[in-house]
Amino acid sequence: MDHSGHGMTMDLPPFTLARALEWSADPFFLIACLVALALYGWGVARLVRRGDGWPVGRTVAFTVGVLSVMLMMCTKLNDYGMVMFSTHMVQHMVLSMLSPIVLLLGAPITLALRALPVAGRDRKGPRELLLALLHSRYMRIITHPAFTIPLFIASLYGLYFTPIFDFLMGSKPGHILMMVHFLMVGLVFFWPIMGVDPGPHRPGYVMRMLELFAGMPFHAFFGIALMMASAPMIGTYENPPASLGIDALGDQTAAGGIAWAFSEIPSVLVLIALLFQWQRSEARQARRKDRAADRDGDKELEEYNAYLASLNARGR
Repeated sequence: MDHSGHGMTMDLPPFTLARALEWSADPFFLIACLVALALYGWGVARLVRRGDGWPVGRTVAFTVGVLSVMLMMCTKLNDYGMVMFSTHMVQHMVLSMLSPIVLLLGAPITLALRALPVAGRDRKGPRELLLALLHSRYMRIITHPAFTIPLFIASLYGLYFTPIFDFLMGSKPGHILMMVHFLMVGLVFFWPIMGVDPGPHRPGYVMRMLELFAGMPFHAFFGIALMMASAPMIGTYENPPASLGIDALGDQTAAGGIAWAFSEIPSVLVLIALLFQWQRSEARQARRKDRAADRDGDKELEEYNAYLASLNARGR
């Protein structure tokens, strides 16, 4: 098995956390992350200049999300991920199940809609194009659970248990495409469930919880399948470099354990976010009802009391 790493030296020393966290930037992801941070910063600055507020927590969340992508793709974790299945699985799980959650909590689409200027009459600028995309049939399809849940599952079984994975790992563009795919699948899956941004598919909170838990067991089953295998299942990782001092089957078992563990962590984080959003939604609705009652003298309560009085009168 060729461990050239698309031109990089893959005779890496044994894995340690200190070595894995050394800087080793992938140019594509480095540029993409810096552009994302710059655009988000421009949006926040534009709002502040015109006197509008933007929650600091959202800025922190988005920044943490981008930095988590950089951590996976711009350090030697990415180098080790080319030759160690366990390290690659960390990259996959973070990019598809942790980075999307914090990125979505940053509400980048809402920021863009507020920061982008409105185009003139009968003209379409970036803001109008973004709105058209959000309300398009395409977006309704890719955010529907009938699409997102099978896609989430196929990104595990359809990728690792077919020749597709080895094919993509055989080239630098293929590897980049696969990592981008992990991130996009996570964003599409979690956006309708707990995203702050507006979207075409946004069911009630109970249905969102059901959508969340519908996909998680498949991660656990995938991890168990890797841990129970009696031989290496992925060609790319069948013969790790001798310099690593690892066993392919043991590394695969560790990868399975990582996949299994990650089926729980994001579920808890998203559930907490959902419950918090639900509580805030109920509080906003209660405040709206209070304001309506103040305006009309609690007309709804008066009508209900009149209804009870009429029932009482009938019973006499």
